[in-house]
Amino acid sequence: MRVSRWLADRWVMIVALLVLGYLALPILVVAALSFNRPSSRLSYDFNEFTLDNWRQPCATSDMCDAVVRSVQIGFIATVVATVLGTLMAFALVRHRFRGRSGINVLIFLPMATPELVMGTSLLALFVSAGVPQGFWTIVIAHVMFCVSFVVVTVKARLAGMDRRLEEAAMDLYANEWQTFRRITLPLVLPGIVAAALLAFSLSFDDFIITNFNAGTTVTFPMYVWGAAQRGIPPQVNVIGTAMFAVALLLVGLSSLRGRRARRAALLAGPS
Repeated sequence: MRVSRWLADRWVMIVALLVLGYLALPILVVAALSFNRPSSRLSYDFNEFTLDNWRQPCATSDMCDAVVRSVQIGFIATVVATVLGTLMAFALVRHRFRGRSGINVLIFLPMATPELVMGTSLLALFVSAGVPQGFWTIVIAHVMFCVSFVVVTVKARLAGMDRRLEEAAMDLYANEWQTFRRITLPLVLPGIVAAALLAFSLSFDDFIITNFNAGTTVTFPMYVWGAAQRGIPPQVNVIGTAMFAVALLLVGLSSLRGRRARRAALLAGPS
């Protein structure tokens, strides 16, 4: 009877923990395999614990070249998509203009379009325009679908922001720039950071659209796909674990900064 009552009171928490465990399981497997010395290139069983993979993450030079290339593409695409997406989000939330509803619909199209369709469409566009496929066609393609995710993320942050804080600052004779710098930006910054992290993750992880528009350029996902046919080196798990740890750290710092910004905004006055 006591067990039944305990389960009835805590079933939501139990289900949540099970779901979190299910989501974390692949990450834990990758992290564990990053410390594995496989018996062969095609073996994925845990054979022997070792730190050699972490000591020599670039033992396979081609893999590290692909990682650097993916980071470069992701960084450029993230910066461009974050700037454009943030400006579009402010325009769509804060202003009323003709065609606003149509733009909102267009924003969701890249998110709803299958990657296979988008990849082939961009390939046809680049070929018909005579644009050589390579590094920059990948960047252009990634910006196109990353912008939508940035707009949606920043819009949600702006829509949930209390406009009375800005009005209170203006009542205290803060001009528009002071209000934006001291109130609006600190409150919306966690949403912008989250959007940038999402854009970088999508860009770094993309395979289908990249494969259609890469030409001879090899990114990290393309390298992993090719290596899967002859054996994935354990350093791939090292890269994946390290990137997850960095992303987790950045999300934690962004969340902490967001809480501090909300408290500071309640006390901030015009400078």
